[in-house]
Amino acid sequence: MHYGDPDFGRLIRCHCREDAIAQRRSQKLLQISNLEPFRDKTFENFDSSIPGVIGAFKRAVDYANHPTGWLILFGNYGCGKTHLAAAIANQVLNGNCEVLFTVVPDILDHLRSTFGPTSEVAYDERFEQIRNAKLLILDDLGTENATPWAREKLYQIINHRYNYNLPTVITSNRKPEDIDPRIRSRMN
Repeated sequence: MHYGDPDFGRLIRCHCREDAIAQRRSQKLLQISNLEPFRDKTFENFDSSIPGVIGAFKRAVDYANHPTGWLILFGNYGCGKTHLAAAIANQVLNGNCEVLFTVVPDILDHLRSTFGPTSEVAYDERFEQIRNAKLLILDDLGTENATPWAREKLYQIINHRYNYNLPTVITSNRKPEDIDPRIRSRMN
């Protein structure tokens, strides 16, 4: 940089370092993500002939193109909620954005595992990874063992994402009225 440059004498972060940090963070999230078995799930191979799914399909495609706010997919078993959520994750990942896709009971197991003596990551670090993922996809909300600890952790994650308006996708086969009222209040 030459003397007359307006940035002369200022510290400027190296973009390659920032890119490397973002890449490592993405890799850590992929390690705890359950997306690998769903990497083949796309919008192109989604069966939109399933009765009543066209609206959800269109909303999921729109969301994948512009992942802002929240998308909640409710429905019975087998109607394609997980496929749509995985298709969103795969499309967003292909655009080099950070995604954490996980089944709700598994995310709680990942948090619990940090208390073990062989854990390679501290609880606080893992909790922050989950709470602050660029896009968090929680599959099968309502299938977790609803202990007081599990309810508290889920509420903290969902409340944080609600308060900061972080992009979040949730799937559930439960009716909205069957979900914990504190969590449901954040999903509206």
